[in-house]
Order: sequence, then structure tokens, then C-alpha cells
Amino acid sequence: MALPPTVEAPLHDIERHLAAVIASFALPDALRAAIEYAALGPGKRIRPLLTWHCAKTASALASNSDERATETRPAAHSPLAACAAVELIHAFSLVHDDLPALDNDDLRRGRPTLHRHTTEAMAVLAGDAMLTAAFAAMLLPVDGEAMPPSLAISLLAELSSSTMDMIAGQVHDTMGGLPPHLSPIEQVALIHRRKTGALIAAACRMGARCAGVSEGSLEPFARYGEAIGLMFQIVDDLLDVEQNASHTGKRTRKDHAAGKQTYPAVLGVEGARDEVRRLGMQAASLLAPFGEGARPLLELSEWLMRRTR
Repeated sequence: MALPPTVEAPLHDIERHLAAVIASFALPDALRAAIEYAALGPGKRIRPLLTWHCAKTASALASNSDERATETRPAAHSPLAACAAVELIHAFSLVHDDLPALDNDDLRRGRPTLHRHTTEAMAVLAGDAMLTAAFAAMLLPVDGEAMPPSLAISLLAELSSSTMDMIAGQVHDTMGGLPPHLSPIEQVALIHRRKTGALIAAACRMGARCAGVSEGSLEPFARYGEAIGLMFQIVDDLLDVEQNASHTGKRTRKDHAAGKQTYPAVLGVEGARDEVRRLGMQAASLLAPFGEGARPLLELSEWLMRRTR
């Protein structure tokens, strides 16, 4: 199921800048090829698209009279650096999650996972390099213009915090250690919000920050990101139960085999679908005040609810 045209419109610019960031580093040929395989291969680029569209939606907010009058409002900047950064973090996380020590997956997006395409050692090093490049991306000029230092610092703080949350969520998902006082549904929600939702929410907040909105105006973008971040992982849980590997491009039914906590396991398939619908309605209500300016974000959240891979 293709993304709506309004949603994927900036893809060319995003992928061009992502490739430029990777090309900016002096790397051994084998390492560069591994990074390009992981970061520039097939993918929907959901996280950078969220960053881009949140920046465009927030830019209208930042241009109104109240925002112009806010003396502490930070300077705006192109969201492309942030787009590249969140995609590099996502790519690094997939490469490392696929390794035999974690999920031990052989297939990703219909292709061999990086450690099968190359070697385990190269996959570890390529993941390390993409993690490092993500933070360096914020310091590289976009179309000759450097990011204002105050914006770079705030984006780096967002990215580092969400990346640490993502790693912590992966630990909970694969190794346990969840707070014992939480109910099963609270435990699975905590895993999902950290493992998947944290970077998606950060992508939205980073986009809004690139538009130069004041700190007090970030809340709807943060809450929208949190809603669709949790929704994204619940849909993933449902796909793992209902689809097959030839359709999704990755191994399915692995969560149940591994004894992982998921929404379908805790709430049942229908209960998980109800939660997806509830989160979709929440996302739509958060976007409503922005009117047509938020149309791509609304279409993206609706697409995420219906996706089948």
C-alpha cells in the first residue's frame, strides 16, 4: 500500500540529503557499502517524513502573531538534517536488532539482513557508524547553511534521549527487567512507548523545533508523536500475528514463539485493533486545530492504521 502523494512528496529531498550525509565521511569502501545497504535501501522513511511534515505544519504556527511576539522563540532551520539523523538512528537500530545476539533475523524489507548480506562484524560496525553519523548530521550544513547552535543543542538532546529510551525498550523486550508492580498491559505499553514510540515522538518534536516554534507550542506535536508511535508498534504486533513473511518482507509469528509481550497477546486481536482506532482518533483530534496545514500528518496517521506491512 503506497503512501499518499502528499505524504511522500519530500522523499526525494530527504533521501538526497541522507545520501549526502553518508558521503561526507571518509570511510573504508566496505563500511560505506554496508551503511548504504542499510540506510539507503528500500523503506518508507516514516520517521524523517514525520520530521519534515511536523516542521511544515509548525512553520505556519511559528509565523502567526503570537509566535512572532515570543522573544525566546528559536531560529528556524531546514528540517533535512534532523530527517537524516532520525533515519540513521532507525537504520542502526534495525541492523543491531537483527543480529543473532538479539532477534536473529535473516530477512528485512524483503532482503537479507545486513549481517547475512555481509558479516556479523561488519553489521555491528556499520550500526555503530550510523549511530555516530546521526549525531554528526546535525552539525553539517544544509544547502550551505549551518544550523543555529541553540537549535542543534536542543535537537541533539531530543535525539540522545529518545535513542536511550529505544535501547532501554529493547532491553525490556528481549531481557525483561520490567517494574513488577505494572499490570501486563502497562508493561507492554512501556515496552512499546520506549522501543518504538520514543524515536517516532522525537521525530515529530524535532520537526516542530526546526520550524522555530516556542517551547510551549511543542505539546500537540509531542502528543501526536506519542499516539502514532504506540499505534505503529501495535499494528506491527498485529502484522506479526496475521501476515506472512512473503507479504511483510520479514519473519512473522516470532513474537509468540519468543514469548514476548504484545498487545494481541494481552488484549486479543480485536482489543488491539480497538486500541489502534482509539490512538488514531486521538492523533486526528490533536491535528484538528491546524486545519488543512496538517493534512499530510493526518493522512500519514491514517495510512499507519491501515498498513499491511
